[in-house]
Amino acid sequence: MVDRKTHGYIPAALPPAEAERLAILERLGLLDTPPEREFDTIVKMASHLLGCKIALVSLVDKDRQWFKAKVGLEAAQTPREVAFCAHAVAANDALVVPDATADERFAGNPLVTGAPGVRFYAGVPLRTGQEDGAPMPMGTLCVIDDQPRHFGPKDLELLGELGQLVEALMDTRSATADALRLAEERGEALRKLDQTNRKLRQAERMANVGSWRLTLDDNRAEWSEQTYAIHGVPVGDGTPLAEAMEFFPMASRAIIETAMRRTINTGAPFDFESDFINAHGQLRRVRSMAELELDDGKPVALTGVFQDITERYQMEQALRRTANTDALTGLASRGHFNHHLDERLAQTTGRDDPMALLLIDLDNFKTVNDRFGHPAGDDLLRLMASRLQAPYLQDSFAARLGGDEFVLMVSDSKLLADLPTLMQRLLQDLRHTVSNAVESVHVSATIGACWLDAGDESRSDLLHRADAALYEAKRVQRGTAKIDGLGRLIMPKAIRLSA
Repeated sequence: MVDRKTHGYIPAALPPAEAERLAILERLGLLDTPPEREFDTIVKMASHLLGCKIALVSLVDKDRQWFKAKVGLEAAQTPREVAFCAHAVAANDALVVPDATADERFAGNPLVTGAPGVRFYAGVPLRTGQEDGAPMPMGTLCVIDDQPRHFGPKDLELLGELGQLVEALMDTRSATADALRLAEERGEALRKLDQTNRKLRQAERMANVGSWRLTLDDNRAEWSEQTYAIHGVPVGDGTPLAEAMEFFPMASRAIIETAMRRTINTGAPFDFESDFINAHGQLRRVRSMAELELDDGKPVALTGVFQDITERYQMEQALRRTANTDALTGLASRGHFNHHLDERLAQTTGRDDPMALLLIDLDNFKTVNDRFGHPAGDDLLRLMASRLQAPYLQDSFAARLGGDEFVLMVSDSKLLADLPTLMQRLLQDLRHTVSNAVESVHVSATIGACWLDAGDESRSDLLHRADAALYEAKRVQRGTAKIDGLGRLIMPKAIRLSA
């Protein structure tokens, strides 16, 4: 079915599978986003390696195909009804069109009869999806040319390998979004991140990999040219093992030596990652895999591959930082708080290790948003976050739980010695007035707190007691504080504490 006004492809009745596919595509958060270097690099590689003028990462939406990355084409999107990629997505398989003018499916297509004058097309589906279901095609990595051409199995294999890189990036984005949405489900999020990292490692084996061989009788290393390049040294006849180990930090050398001895003694291959400092003094991250080489049943050498995985490692660390940080305020995210509190509870079991948990809720935050706009509300949240990072709180852990809710874990013995006074100071510090030429709104904070009872606390128990104290303080008077088990209400007061 075609909408005559938009010329867009609209299914007469959206099948459940297509509805699920579109929902996954939306959750990826890639549609209508700015260009990204990783995606742009892959389409440039595809265009260069396969000799085509146009290369695209195309995402097939409900009524359009939108280009996440492109080279050789000005358009940002086209209607789905004319998209070659829509056919590859519908078939969930690679599509090769050697000459579009000779193919009855495409001979009359406006992309063939008009600009850009498509003659040749090859595309592979880009699949991703839920853990409990088969991956579904979101779009394609495709190459296009204005001349008919032959596209052999090796070309299609190369295009497929590049498509795996795009899928790894998509899965990374998906894992990040899931981690942010499901921060409380830490175990599940980490499992998905681990799966994504494994897929990314597999895809990156095609780039920046060298080979090596270590003879056991003389500890002499034979390296390929790329292995020398990763080390940052000129190509030579080999480097003794003792010299090769000097590229690794001292702490890693014992681990490497243990892994090598285990492989020599048992025949089991090893696979490890480590920091690495090349000959230019640059800190890199490398991965090494090896297996035992036998001659008439006797171990004679270790042979393996050596890979610079710095970019992938940095991406993983960036993802973890993203998942652990609230983007607006710079405080810890809810998921990072949950993890931090769980670790603290595990460490506290059976020990006298005092800690207080403070739940903080801003009063009149909605009024600020309604009267002054969301930018003013965002500024207010950043201001309050900065006050929760004041020098006197430097040994405390602050996080944003969401909206106008914050949490503070206090372990400093000096602050805990007089918790009511600390809460009075917080009540004072978290008071603020937002105003313009017409009106003013006074913002305060209401706080509920509880002490950690070592040995019998879970995260939910601790949060429940602090939340109950917060609710009681709100019920009596906003802008005050209440400690679980303490009868009186704490009122704001301008005081000074030694930092």
